[in-house]
Amino acid sequence: MNWLNAGFELFGEHILWTDLIGNVLSLAVVWLAMRKTIWTWPVQITGALLLLAASLHAAAPGNAFKQVLFIVLASYGWSNWTRRQRADSGFVVRRATATERLVLLAALAIGTTVVAQLFIHLDWLKVAWSPWANAYIFVGSAVATFAQSRALVDFWIIWVLVDLVGVPLALKSGLYVSAAVYGIFFVMVMAGFRNWLRESRDRQQAGPRNKAVTA
Repeated sequence: MNWLNAGFELFGEHILWTDLIGNVLSLAVVWLAMRKTIWTWPVQITGALLLLAASLHAAAPGNAFKQVLFIVLASYGWSNWTRRQRADSGFVVRRATATERLVLLAALAIGTTVVAQLFIHLDWLKVAWSPWANAYIFVGSAVATFAQSRALVDFWIIWVLVDLVGVPLALKSGLYVSAAVYGIFFVMVMAGFRNWLRESRDRQQAGPRNKAVTA
């Protein structure tokens, strides 16, 4: 399909419109998540659809499947955040418990191993670069999005771990805009982590004070 290749030339490289617009929306998602607005999710779904098209064109199945999973998880996150905002306690971010962190890390490790084996042994999956890198991007992004849907502060850290592999993977796949955006992501993600962590600490400290006053 010709529209998948639609774009423009920049510094001798062909930039896909789907890659450019999809990544602009992805940056918007990080900013919206920092503000904890429900618009985080519909914007993420739209960006995921565009990046799905870009990944299919670049023969990057890890990124493509990641976008499909984003759409599913973003729909769940949209529903979950809506329900939380309607609750009497309002929208509350918190740090994951030790058990939750172990589950997230186990899902990342086991999921990456399983998906990498699928990329290696399924001939119809034409991996443009390392199957392990593609698998890590896919699973790590899914775990981060799930943690985000649960309003866990730790989801920002998982995104940092994904970014560390995302930059070289995007460059190898020819998605130059994606590679540049991953670098911007890193800065925004660290800012988001700081804001959410501070809010969770303030709320945690306010809890004991409120209990003391009540007592």
